[in-house]
Amino acid sequence: MVEHFHHQSHNFVILLCLLFLASVSVEGRVRHHKWEVKYEYKSPDCFKKLSISINGKTPGPTIVAKQGDTIVVEVKNSLMTENLAIHWHGIRQIGTPWADGTEGVTQCPIVPGDTFVYRFVVDRPGTYLYHAHYGMQRQAGLQGMIRVLVSEGVVEPFLYDHDRSILLTDWYHKSTYEQATGLASLPFVWVGEPQSILIHGRGRFNCSTPSTDATLCNATHPQCTPYSMTVVPGMTYRLRIGSLTALAALSFEIEGHNMTVVEADGHYVEPFVVQNLFIYSGETYSVLIKADQDPTRNYWTSTKVVSRNSTTPNGLGIFNYYPNHPRRYPPTVPPPGPRWNDVAPRVAQSVAIKSHKDFIHAPPQTSDRVIVMLNTQNRVNGFTRWSVNNVSFNMPHTPYLIALKHNLLHTFEQIPPPDNYDHENYDIFNIAKNVNATTSNSIYRLKFNTSVDIILQNANTMNPNNSETHPWHLHGHDFWVMGYGNGKFNQSIDPKNYNLVNPIMKNTIPVHPYGWTALRFRADNPGVWAFHCHIESHFFMGMGVVFEEGIEKVGKLPTNIMGCGESKRYHKP
Repeated sequence: MVEHFHHQSHNFVILLCLLFLASVSVEGRVRHHKWEVKYEYKSPDCFKKLSISINGKTPGPTIVAKQGDTIVVEVKNSLMTENLAIHWHGIRQIGTPWADGTEGVTQCPIVPGDTFVYRFVVDRPGTYLYHAHYGMQRQAGLQGMIRVLVSEGVVEPFLYDHDRSILLTDWYHKSTYEQATGLASLPFVWVGEPQSILIHGRGRFNCSTPSTDATLCNATHPQCTPYSMTVVPGMTYRLRIGSLTALAALSFEIEGHNMTVVEADGHYVEPFVVQNLFIYSGETYSVLIKADQDPTRNYWTSTKVVSRNSTTPNGLGIFNYYPNHPRRYPPTVPPPGPRWNDVAPRVAQSVAIKSHKDFIHAPPQTSDRVIVMLNTQNRVNGFTRWSVNNVSFNMPHTPYLIALKHNLLHTFEQIPPPDNYDHENYDIFNIAKNVNATTSNSIYRLKFNTSVDIILQNANTMNPNNSETHPWHLHGHDFWVMGYGNGKFNQSIDPKNYNLVNPIMKNTIPVHPYGWTALRFRADNPGVWAFHCHIESHFFMGMGVVFEEGIEKVGKLPTNIMGCGESKRYHKP
C-alpha cells in the first residue's frame, strides 16, 4: 500500500514538473544580448572604410529566439560622435511601442557613451530584421537578422533539413555624412549607385577601377572572400533571405537551382517556384532549395540590381557542394540575371504571393478610411525632396510618442496631412506642371480599431520617362496586400477587384513604376508608428508619414526614451 502510494506521489510530482515546464515554455524565455556599437575599419568589398559594427561584426549577430520569447538587448553607443537608435523590423511591439527603435517617433536617440536597453516580445515565428533608424546610419553597416522559431510541437507547412540566413545589402564607399550633406545641399548631390552588392557582408570591388586609392583597396583581403554556403548533396535547405539595401531593388538566384517561396515577412505563402527571387529593401523571404544538382562542382549565388540602370556589378557568392572546397570557383560564367527594366516579372511575383491555404488571416471585408498617397519627387525652396500628396515629411525634435502621451501638442503641426491628391487632374505619366511641395511634421490620427486602406500611387519623377520602385514599410503592424495595378488607381472600380479571399500579410511592400499598391490594416496597436519608403535617401528626403492610434491606451512611458526636445523635463538620468 505504501509502495503504491509512493508510486502515485512520484507520478504526481512528475505531473507537476511537466505542468510547470509547459507553463514555462508557453511564457517563453528571456534572451539577453549585450551589444557594443562602434566604428571600425572594415573591407567587406576589399575597399577599406569606416563601418558600424556590433561587437566587431557587420552584419551584426543573428538573433535567434522562439515564439513568445522576450528579447533584451543592452546597446552601448560607442560611436563617439553620433547618436543611435535600432529598429526591430517586422516585430510589432504590441504593448511596447517605446521599443520600436525609431528616433523622433518612438524615442530620443541614444547619445554617445550611453547604454540603452531594448526589451520586447517576439510574438510570431518568421524571419525579421534589425537596423539603425537614425539619420542614414543603416547603410554604414548597422544591421542584421532575427530568426523566430516556432514553439515546441508546432509543425510548419513544409519540411527541410537545415535552416540558413542570408542578408543582402548594397555598399557605398562614401560616408553617410557626405551622402546626407549632398542630399540636403543646393545644388543637390545625389548619392549615386552603390559600389558593391554584399552577400551576407561580403562583396568584391574591382581594385583596378580608375581613381581608386590603391592604398585602401586590397583584392586579397580575407574580409572580401566571397560568401560561401556549404550544402550536403540531397539535403533540403530553408534559406531565409533578407534585404536591407540602402537603394537597390535586387534579384537573387542560385545558379541551376529552383527556389520554392514558402514565407514572406513572417507569413506562410502558398508555395510557388522561382528561378530568381525579386526582393526589395525591408523584405524577408524563406525559400526551400534542394541540393539536387551535379555534386562534383560548386555553383554561383548571384544578386543583381533591378529597376535602376545601375553600374553596380552583380554580387557573387558560392553555393558549395560538400566535399568540394568552399572557395573553389564554379566552372561556369555567373548568371547575368534579369534585365533591369523588365517590370512585368517583378509585378508577376508580387501578385503571385498569396497566403498559405491553411494559414489565412481573413482581412476586414470593408475599410473605415481610405488614404491615397501620391509618391512624387519635388522641390521645396529649391531643395530636392520626396513627398506624399505634395507634403514632404520632416521629423520634429520631440518624439511623437512622448509629445502625444504628455500632451506637448505644440511641438508639431496640428493640421493633418491630406488623405488624397487631385487625381482628376494629376498626370502620373509626366513631370508635374508644378513640382513644388511643402514640408510638414504633422501626422495621421487613426481611430482605434478601425480598418484603414492605404493606396500607394506611383508617378513620374522630375526626370522625363522615369518612375522608380519604392518599398514601403509599416512599423507596428502587418497589413493585408489587397492588390496591385498599373497606371492611376480608380477609386470607384479598382477596389472591386481586391483580393478578400487569401491576401498575404506583410510589413513591407513595393509600389512598382507608374503603378499602385493597395493595402489594408487594422489600427489596433496603441502607439505611434512610422510608415515610409525603405530607401535610405528617399526617407531622408521626406518620403514618409506617421500614424497615431489609441495613444490613450499606451501605458506609462519609460524615462529612458526621454531627454531630447521638450522631453528633457521627464528624463531622469
